[in-house]
Amino acid sequence: MIKAMICLKRRDDMTREEFRDWWLGGHKDKAVKLPRLRRICFNLTVGEGLYDGVAEQWYDTLEDMEAAYQSDIGKDVAADSMKHVSGRERLLVEENELQV
Repeated sequence: MIKAMICLKRRDDMTREEFRDWWLGGHKDKAVKLPRLRRICFNLTVGEGLYDGVAEQWYDTLEDMEAAYQSDIGKDVAADSMKHVSGRERLLVEENELQV
């Protein structure tokens, strides 16, 4: 399994509330339809920092993730993101959950 962590910085002309409304509203409705997506989580940051949100997306393989973003839905999700953010950083990670 592969996880993509996508760090988003809102556009300079957007408030944190506007970013939240867009991300957890219309954008979420698009993102949950990505093909081959196994799980998704949107994390809003607390306080000011480098990013306003971090999305986590799980796929079975890297090829599944690439296929998702090559689809029409994936292209729409990416274009919608780029209209609303001033910065986006994607990290591909192998998750290692620890027991506490």
